[in-house]
Amino acid sequence: MKTRSDNAQGALLMMASMASFTFNDACIKAIGEAMPLPQILVLRGSLASAFIALLAWRLGSLRASLPAGDRRLVLMRAAAEVGGTFFFLTALRHMPLANVTALLQMLPLTLALGSAVFFAEPVGWRRWVAIGLGFVGMLLIVRPGTEGFSLYSVYALVAVACVTMRDLVTRRMSAVTPSLMVTLVSSLAVVLFGAVTSVGESWVPLTPTLAALIAGSAVFVISGYTLSVLVMRKGDVSFIAPFRYTGLIWALLLGALVFGDWPVPLTLCGAALIVATGSYTLWRESQLRRRAMAQAKMRRT
Repeated sequence: MKTRSDNAQGALLMMASMASFTFNDACIKAIGEAMPLPQILVLRGSLASAFIALLAWRLGSLRASLPAGDRRLVLMRAAAEVGGTFFFLTALRHMPLANVTALLQMLPLTLALGSAVFFAEPVGWRRWVAIGLGFVGMLLIVRPGTEGFSLYSVYALVAVACVTMRDLVTRRMSAVTPSLMVTLVSSLAVVLFGAVTSVGESWVPLTPTLAALIAGSAVFVISGYTLSVLVMRKGDVSFIAPFRYTGLIWALLLGALVFGDWPVPLTLCGAALIVATGSYTLWRESQLRRRAMAQAKMRRT
């Protein structure tokens, strides 16, 4: 049984994980156009992959063979990871940090929508309303047809679609396939994608500043992955999950202090709407899971 102390630790770990991923994004954005994206993917991805492989080995998660049904899913997840990374980082280099981060917070809503559409999972009218309001929030951020809209807004939305596909595929995998093994394959796929797309493109020399930003990005990614693994072992998901939105607070602070960007009021309203509806969706799903578990327990007795 999870205690209040477990929940508090889990919340702190979730906040630290979100902070790590946001600081990673800030490092990539700070590099900007000074380094080709394929070079960033190879350098950062190689460092992160080496650490994930070491962690998976220490935890006994490296497997030479996987269940036949999971192999295709692992490859599909890796492809979605590549797409999500490419489109997200491309959008990040050209959009305010808080805007891109806010759009990525739509994930709980798009996962609920994807589960209903592709897996016929039941979604009640309350969550349908939340999904609809969340998409209104998305429109307030990208504002199609206005001067603030650009191709990179579309890139950010494609990244959300790719990450949604990645997580939906992950849900279909069997429990015997180690999560770290799946993460390692996806990370190596991103490195391979960066290496292939860098063919014929000149790499830039690593200046001390660029090297520090790449190293910092890798450290923050590694930290984010490690903390996210620890989160799963602490507290109740229903209590911890909403703390994922603290990443948006970091994005607002870093965007203002480092890059001089502060979202316009409509963007802030859209982000608030996404956070509110996403938090409700996470809470509602946790309530339904608890109810289903209680009913299953009663049937067994």
